Amino acid sequence: KNDFEPQLNKIDKAIREKKELNFLHSGHCGDLIYSLPIIKKLSNSHKCNFYLGINKKLNDIHFKHPSGNVFIDKKMSNLILPLLKTQKFINKVQEYNNETIDINLDLFRKLPISLNFNSPRWYFHLTGQNLDLREPYLHVEDHLKFKKKVVVLRSFRFRNHFINYKFLNKFQNDLIFIGLKDEYMDLKKQIPKLDYYNPINFLEMAQIIKASKFFIGNMSPGYAIAESLKVPRLLEACPEMPYVHPVGKNAYDFYFQEHFENYVKLLSNR
Repeated sequence: KNDFEPQLNKIDKAIREKKELNFLHSGHCGDLIYSLPIIKKLSNSHKCNFYLGINKKLNDIHFKHPSGNVFIDKKMSNLILPLLKTQKFINKVQEYNNETIDINLDLFRKLPISLNFNSPRWYFHLTGQNLDLREPYLHVEDHLKFKKKVVVLRSFRFRNHFINYKFLNKFQNDLIFIGLKDEYMDLKKQIPKLDYYNPINFLEMAQIIKASKFFIGNMSPGYAIAESLKVPRLLEACPEMPYVHPVGKNAYDFYFQEHFENYVKLLSNR
């Protein structure tokens, strides 16, 4: 109570009394995307500026983390900033450089609560705000080159090891992988005909996902983008880390192989 209540009261006061709010987020890219609903909600009544903190040290080991031992490094910042800068509800987006911050979104990691609930709601409890998560909170145009593809991104982290993707071989030319090259090579062992495309940044990744027939993946920035765009999507649910829940139409998560295959059939026949 003594540690956190004053900080939360300060956030509440800023929301009540200020017309312009500065947000800071230094976390994983997926966590950052899941903070956008709150910023979008507050943008209805405030001018919202977003500052991205880079090179914040991780407290534990994350297997094959793309930014190494930090949450977001300069390379990842350069990949995600173009996507954030296209969002019209955010007034200003840039890397953090000692600006005064009204709402430090990193605070959710320190709160004395379990984080095993839907990720966007972490920020609900920081700000005392709530909204309908069935609505899109990210907006991009379709990628013209990859219309109606089945888009896959399976990271090395947050996997369900009872699941395999071999049955997707039947899709052949309709399947495209858009993650890291080593992730692609790993999944290609199960899907030999899997095609690969390396987006130039997260904006292009979002455009490809927006244009897809549907998206398949585990917890990653790719799934976070699919969830925020509300495209038809399947989440490979991680038994140990249930941080993400599909919300809205044509959105499913699965723990078991038969359910995975049935959901793919369902979305294929839409």
